[in-house]
Amino acid sequence: MAKLKFDDQGLIPVIVQDAETNEVLTLAYMNQESYELTLKDQLMTFYSRSRKELWRKGETSGNYQHLVSLKVDCDQDALVAKVKKDGPACHTGAESCFNEVLFGKDSASTIDTLYQLVKDRKETPQEGSYTSYLFEKGVEKILKKVGEESTEVVIGAMKEDHDETVFEISDLVYHILVLMVEREIDLAEVRQELANRHVVDKKVKQERMQ
Repeated sequence: MAKLKFDDQGLIPVIVQDAETNEVLTLAYMNQESYELTLKDQLMTFYSRSRKELWRKGETSGNYQHLVSLKVDCDQDALVAKVKKDGPACHTGAESCFNEVLFGKDSASTIDTLYQLVKDRKETPQEGSYTSYLFEKGVEKILKKVGEESTEVVIGAMKEDHDETVFEISDLVYHILVLMVEREIDLAEVRQELANRHVVDKKVKQERMQ
């Protein structure tokens, strides 16, 4: 087992990533005790340099981070933890503590980011927001839009119009995310279902080769 190198204050930095998306959630520190507690309970536990005490992520907010894996770098003086989180990682309510872009374009326009934005619009409706409007109208309106956008995808594909098909698929994905949030379906559930199908697919392929 690796012998961790703690600094002069007895601390080691740990980068925390979302196990599903690989998004960097936060940078925190551990001492020997918080490191051992994290491994023992499989809940991220850190050392607060400002308060000079241990703190378990989610202890007051309920946004616990469940340890999935823990790696150490080649110098054994920094850690990377992958976690499954119960809620936002940042005390501001943001999914990640890393939100301000200092250079380059923000590449956060992912399915996960869009899903979270849709979820935020449901939890905190905003005047003039189309997403908030859909939630206000209810599931029948959302289902109607999913049906309409599905038809538009078919039309675009039948016309062999690449750009139109991409545009309509994007509209459909968005409305499906709205439906998922309305029905409290998490992206992780869909990923798991797809992973299960991949396993079945692989098994069938192996059986056919025998």
